[in-house]
Amino acid sequence: MRTGIFVQVRLASTRLARKALLPLAGSTVIAHVMRALALVPADVRALLTDPASLDALAPEASVCGFLAVAGHPDDVLARFAAAARQLDVQRVVRATGDNPLTCPRLARDILAIHEAKRADLSHFLECPWGTGVEVVEAGALFAAERDAARSDEREHLTTFLYRHPDRFAIVEEPAPSMSRMSGARVTVDTPEDYARVSRLFADLYRGEPIESDAVVAWFRSPRAGGATGG
Repeated sequence: MRTGIFVQVRLASTRLARKALLPLAGSTVIAHVMRALALVPADVRALLTDPASLDALAPEASVCGFLAVAGHPDDVLARFAAAARQLDVQRVVRATGDNPLTCPRLARDILAIHEAKRADLSHFLECPWGTGVEVVEAGALFAAERDAARSDEREHLTTFLYRHPDRFAIVEEPAPSMSRMSGARVTVDTPEDYARVSRLFADLYRGEPIESDAVVAWFRSPRAGGATGG
């Protein structure tokens, strides 16, 4: 079974323009996402974007050993399903390009749980928002692509699956205790998010991806100033 790590990213954000390419700790937001996911076993790694963003993102992807694949600009479900077919993967690890603190350990752990429980869709609960990933079987994505009719089920990759637990085996596990802090936010979607994450990187980044237990410890320390961003 081939596993693909697919990072959902495009540059059309209105709240924080071109956020995936913002500078962060000597690199870019999207480069930190890819470097973290390079520590997760997979057969193929790709950025899934839209045609308008492809030229700007392709060089970033290439440097990190990722493919850059353009698909439907708004129908994210169709974009992922097409990439799964094109790259011949049967299992997808889905991350997003605005999460530079994606945690490699959490990704490896949820992959193992997903496989052991023979799930269609798996993710951890209660980890800081922006550290986790989803694991989803390509067959489940193809079924959703065929049957999902509502616009929000096309714009969001796994919404249709969550709405049909009678059809899909969904595993939602509490995150490991040291990685659990549901009120913390380290996704980058607003200028305030970017300022918070930049501060965290200034305090913790030493050239290697930052694991979620270190993120939780930072939020509990005086350095965070009591702000979780939730």
